[in-house]
Amino acid sequence: MRWRHVSPGKRGVCSGLRIHAPTGAIVKSVKNATDATFERDVLDRSQQVPVVVDLWAPWCGPCRTLGPIIERVVGSYNGTVDLVKINVDENPGVSSAFQVQSIPMVVGVKDRKVVDGFIGALGEPKVTEWVAKLAGGAPQPEESEADLLVKAGDEVSLRKALELQPDHKGAVTALATLLCDQDDPGQALGLLEKIPEDPDTRKIAARARLMLANVDVSGASTPTRLDALLEVVKEDERARQEYLDLLETMPSGDPLVTKYRKALSARLF
Repeated sequence: MRWRHVSPGKRGVCSGLRIHAPTGAIVKSVKNATDATFERDVLDRSQQVPVVVDLWAPWCGPCRTLGPIIERVVGSYNGTVDLVKINVDENPGVSSAFQVQSIPMVVGVKDRKVVDGFIGALGEPKVTEWVAKLAGGAPQPEESEADLLVKAGDEVSLRKALELQPDHKGAVTALATLLCDQDDPGQALGLLEKIPEDPDTRKIAARARLMLANVDVSGASTPTRLDALLEVVKEDERARQEYLDLLETMPSGDPLVTKYRKALSARLF
């Protein structure tokens, strides 16, 4: 295990000398463990999520500097990483187990094992980097109410998601697909105008336009239709759009897509 270390006596570390000072504000949501609860709060919990253990004391100035930083960083993980604070003066068993000589001392525990740690009051960028390494990546954004409604997937939920966030891509694409399934391609196209075009929206929009034009997109007749459109794509803009839409609705990786895209380029240029 590699430890970031600041020698005792240097700035950012407290060693044996007790300097009594007012304690800093502690965020109420932080779990405070003791010798008696260490097994449950740290070791058992570490089998579910990574646990950051902050070993501190109220008289330690650097501890009060580091504490809020760790709380902010771990808090950004929305419960996928736990923070446990342990007062080393009140819990000699834990202090002895970790062989604490200087504080603040921070350790990362996963699957009941200490996997990383550092000593001293690191700045927020370094703490962020350290926690991300322990967690296996940066924190994921917390799901919004609209995200949860999109996961439900039914029309009522999707429309409610769009009331909350009109440009929610997941809600727009899911509802547009549902509308096409319900034979309402016009409304689907209107919805798609609310968000920027990308490969997903192009495919749905292509399907909707072909439905409005009563073009068979079952697949069997597509090559025949493409051959006919190819004869007029240079002069007929509507034929060119239908040609491109048919290509969009074809299965990804179909070799015919490459063949007909090359044929279109040759005809146009």
